[in-house]
Amino acid sequence: MSDKRKYFGTDGIRGYANRSPMTAETAMKVGMAAGVSFKRGNHRHRVVVGKDTRLSGYMIENALVAGFTAAGMDVFLLGPVPTPAVAMLTRSLRADIGVMISASHNAFHDNGIKLFGPNGFKLSDDLEREIERLMDEDLTNRMAEGKSIGRAQRIEGVHDRYIETAKRTLPRKMSLEGLRVVIDCANGAAYKVAPQALWELGAEVVTIGDKPDGTNINEECGSTFTSTLQRKVNEVRADIGIALDGDADRVIIVDEKSNVVDGDQLMALVAQSWSETQRLNGDGIVATIMSNLGLERFLQGLNLSLARTAVGDRYVVEHMRRNGYNVGGEQSGHIVLSDYATTGDGLVAALQVLSVVKNWDKPVSEVCNRFEPVPQVLKNVRYSQGEPLENNKVIDCIEEARQRLANSGRLVIRKSGTEPLIRVMAEGDDEALVGQVVDDICSTLRSAAA
Repeated sequence: MSDKRKYFGTDGIRGYANRSPMTAETAMKVGMAAGVSFKRGNHRHRVVVGKDTRLSGYMIENALVAGFTAAGMDVFLLGPVPTPAVAMLTRSLRADIGVMISASHNAFHDNGIKLFGPNGFKLSDDLEREIERLMDEDLTNRMAEGKSIGRAQRIEGVHDRYIETAKRTLPRKMSLEGLRVVIDCANGAAYKVAPQALWELGAEVVTIGDKPDGTNINEECGSTFTSTLQRKVNEVRADIGIALDGDADRVIIVDEKSNVVDGDQLMALVAQSWSETQRLNGDGIVATIMSNLGLERFLQGLNLSLARTAVGDRYVVEHMRRNGYNVGGEQSGHIVLSDYATTGDGLVAALQVLSVVKNWDKPVSEVCNRFEPVPQVLKNVRYSQGEPLENNKVIDCIEEARQRLANSGRLVIRKSGTEPLIRVMAEGDDEALVGQVVDDICSTLRSAAA
């Protein structure tokens, strides 16, 4: 079956707000279709809806409420909360479905819809296809009638519930006292909960990116723009900097020397720490095809394995669930610790790093520098139409590049699931060769896409 889908990408539905497909009409159709798809039995069905701080969140939220209530579902509105909080509350409130309104690390003008099943996990491809099919059908005769129409209400206390859940991932007597922490909330969903959780655990907290205005989410802040955090860590002489993204499901660390630590290093740290304390399941971890070869070699040195999946944290989670792993993630900072959460959780991952820092009693630059990364180059080529990857010259160029890298490196070329981009990544021990290979492919792609 072709995986060409009309609405869903690698992480839900995403696009420019108020333009197709990210319109109020689409959001209402999602509510109606998902409501029909998840109504099983005669009980009052419920859905929880969270969002980040984007201006368009109001529009999308109200449209979703219209769709879900029309389908006969009661809606619990959480307001601005991290994506992992939505996943957690979907389970703890015994909801039939959870929704996060966010475009993650994208600029404010984008927005998106992520769906979670009653178990708190993101939906499978098959369920997304079913919802897409229903979205394009006339569901008039399947909508609720009379007293069966849903109600909507805002619920209080969700921040406290999430903070307590995050804090409980650390040992009961663990204190962060003595650590000066800078937290960059990306003007996003965690702007209240993340600083509060760190403060309650005893840290001295300096907060930036905590003044959302609807249009400044991820703007020169957060996990995809660490310069502001790096400067602040240096300015206040902090022990560590923590950068979340707009919906707080990913994290990037900055050490006390203002060096950036990516998700691969964080996974290496957690894998080693958990392996030493016999907490690591599956004798390894799960990452994507984009993770650095250096991570793989480091794990091999510990007699641990690295299982690779397609890009997208839900593919990582699916592999973890099928094969009994409890640590997985992406180089971009999605870290999934399934002992604690069903999806990436930037705050929880950061707390695990802080726990090791306290236990090892070493500076973050030592704790988080687990391996020497293999030279890796990633470039994006934007295209407006056609299928450049099917061009014969592009195919030949890619094959030649694979032969040049041979056994000393890797080549990964894929279309973005959320933007009209082709991502070209190569890595290997010969840095000059890696750069040349990527440049050659990108040049050929641009010619084909012109």
